[in-house]
Amino acid sequence: MAEVSEVLMSVLSTIRVPRPGDRVHKDECALSFSSPESEGGLYVCMNSFLGFGSQYVDRHHTRSGQRAYLHISRTRKAPKEDDENSGSGDPPKKKPTRLAIGIEGGFNVEQEQYEEEVKVVLFPDRQQVTSDDLATMPDVVRERVSLAMAGLMSADSVSHTLQVQQWDGELRAESRHAVELKQLNNGTKIPPSGWRCEVCDLQENLWMNLSDGRVFCGRRYFDGSGGNNHALLHFQQTGHPLAVKLGTITPDGADVYSYDEDDMVLDPKLPEHLSHFGIDMMTMEKTEHTMTELEIAVNQRVGEWEVIQESGATLRPLSGPGLTGMKNLGNSCYLNSVMQVLFTVPDFQSKYVSNIDKIFNEAPSDPTQDFKTQVAKLGYGLLSGEYSKPAPDPGEGSEPSSEPRGDQVGIAARMFKALVGRGHPEFSTNRQQDAQEFLLHFINMVERNCRSGVNPSEAFRFLVEERIVCQQSQKAKYTQRVDYILQLPVPMDQATNTEELQEAERRREEADSSGAPPPVPVRACIPFTACMAALSEPETLTDFWSSAAQAKTTATKTTRFASFPDHMVIQVKKFTFGQDWVPKKLDVSIDVPDTLDLTALRGTGQQPGEELLPEVAPPPLMTPDVEVKAPVLDDSTLSQLCEMGFPLEACRKAVYYTGNTGIDAAMNWVMGHMDDPDFSAPLVLPGTSSAPGTTPTESFSEEHLATIVSMGFSRDQATRALRATSNVLERAVDWIFSHLDDLESMEVSEGGRSAAESEGSREPPPGPKVRDGPGKYELFAFISHMGTSTMCGHYVCHIKKDQQWVIFNDQKVCASEKPPKDLGYLYFYRRVTE
Repeated sequence: MAEVSEVLMSVLSTIRVPRPGDRVHKDECALSFSSPESEGGLYVCMNSFLGFGSQYVDRHHTRSGQRAYLHISRTRKAPKEDDENSGSGDPPKKKPTRLAIGIEGGFNVEQEQYEEEVKVVLFPDRQQVTSDDLATMPDVVRERVSLAMAGLMSADSVSHTLQVQQWDGELRAESRHAVELKQLNNGTKIPPSGWRCEVCDLQENLWMNLSDGRVFCGRRYFDGSGGNNHALLHFQQTGHPLAVKLGTITPDGADVYSYDEDDMVLDPKLPEHLSHFGIDMMTMEKTEHTMTELEIAVNQRVGEWEVIQESGATLRPLSGPGLTGMKNLGNSCYLNSVMQVLFTVPDFQSKYVSNIDKIFNEAPSDPTQDFKTQVAKLGYGLLSGEYSKPAPDPGEGSEPSSEPRGDQVGIAARMFKALVGRGHPEFSTNRQQDAQEFLLHFINMVERNCRSGVNPSEAFRFLVEERIVCQQSQKAKYTQRVDYILQLPVPMDQATNTEELQEAERRREEADSSGAPPPVPVRACIPFTACMAALSEPETLTDFWSSAAQAKTTATKTTRFASFPDHMVIQVKKFTFGQDWVPKKLDVSIDVPDTLDLTALRGTGQQPGEELLPEVAPPPLMTPDVEVKAPVLDDSTLSQLCEMGFPLEACRKAVYYTGNTGIDAAMNWVMGHMDDPDFSAPLVLPGTSSAPGTTPTESFSEEHLATIVSMGFSRDQATRALRATSNVLERAVDWIFSHLDDLESMEVSEGGRSAAESEGSREPPPGPKVRDGPGKYELFAFISHMGTSTMCGHYVCHIKKDQQWVIFNDQKVCASEKPPKDLGYLYFYRRVTE
């Protein structure tokens, strides 16, 4: 022990005590998914606080020279039974009473109980030092090492902090209508019980309007349950904004909903508002589930196998290389599904997994912050099969269950999720997200990190050709843009079961009027051929400014492929807006084919004898007698559009290009241009811009400019990106990589200088690199969504492996018996080579 004491004394200066702000990685290896629960435990460097599994700790010691590591190992405790779970073998679980994470009464994220062993290990000889051993060592050694050990063990790990941010879904804002709410003196008095909807006589899910005391049923849920929307209809007819849910009123409060603010709210004057209609809040008792309790029930069910709807069959669990499940980190199923599919693509496998040793050897000192390292780590974790093992039966310690459940140990991609979501307003949170938006976000990050070398996102990249023909002059304009996803429209008027849908709607209306339970919903059946026809048919542009006619006229726009990628991603546009501009999901079944031939949709470019529209910009906006250089925009229309959540610059363009003619025209412009690549780019008027990339009043951060220029772009391009994104660096980088085709004319050369600045450089650089080939494809994967919105619900993916469809539902990986190919959201095809 004296020898060990001398070694500790020699490395004492390298042993640090964690301070506030230090990043402590004590739950996950920086280069693998090893954890303290894994075989061999986890080694935490006592200087950098990076964690390493037993297979990588020697590598770190050799590269860094660090010798002292805190070794943490955990083994599961045998579960205890209680009265509630007698005989089940499951540990007692405290039921959540609050829609929250990380606070008392919320969802418990540390459900497993472990026995923990901690000791210091000195490399390269792996000499071990326990707390008892420290007691026999010199005071200076004992105090310093003990403080470091205690500090490491008490510090919050990075992964835990990022995964389980304290979140409270019950925090509600005070309604802006509450304090000045006008209540009608109509003599209405509400009894303490026996309520019914005034329209349909429902006796549950009832809401009393706080302005007039009228009682109506709540909203109908997506599955047909709930109410019949009569409380909502009453608000739409009267504008009375606040309603209280009857049956939730207690002396402590009640559920109050603001239809105008579209959210649950607080009413600080609730006792007074209830008393106006004869309700004594202090004597009321709870008889209905609160909205929070209903949401908790949904959150508790969302991870169950039944949710994926391959019901009625016992699915066979699968394991092995390429069959590894991913833990749900709290609404991370969108990320899990996308990454499972991407690592089925050979380009991503060869870029990140085949070169993993080279990537790890070249990793920076902190590999947790390196994009390439973390993607390689995730890819290897999914493909190697090392983590594709059945999860231990909760009732028998580590013994497998006799019933095949499909659950795996799997991998928890906390470090990866934190890195790819860093700085993003949505992907950095624990909220549910749109899988399509995340796919594009990740592709942008790949583009950003692969400016030199092999770029796997080229597998999805293709060119779109847009042909616009002026109907007055019959002259054409051709443009090309880069895209990664084909968005497929859903023509609801082409449903093959129209009569059945009409009959279902008739029965629903009868149920609404009679108060009967709503009928079973009927799903619209849309032919895939109808969707493709809607995609390829010409679009009429009514406000097209023709440079040939020098006036606004009608034009037709036709979209075709200028190239076909190796892998085609198709997004079914299931999410749309209703007549009231409320987002909704189309409940449709589409007979998506296993094979696809897009050859007929290849663009042909300018035709023989076809004249092109001259390159002349439209005139600036004019007032009746003065030409202005700043647009005169209707503030009211602009504010209404912005309140709907659309980008400011898109709203400005909508108001400008519709000539201040009102909200309806502007809204139609927005809906018709949402897919434009420059939808959110600034409104630039002819004659108002100065030299390229600058305006007299603009001021951009030199640090931000230098960062973008260091990526190989010119200063003009960096300026344009910052201008388009309000000088926000992260957004500017995303913008510039999603507008590469728009930047072709702003020539880029090595070192960030424009070609005009480079002596001897006269040839413009090539456009974005795209692969091309036959337009014939076969389906190999699809991602499905369940729920009413991309912001809620659940995602799973199906992937074809060796001619067998496999379902990946977070940690559950099973052979799929009836893959629901007609209900997918994102479809992935690969080129068929003849």
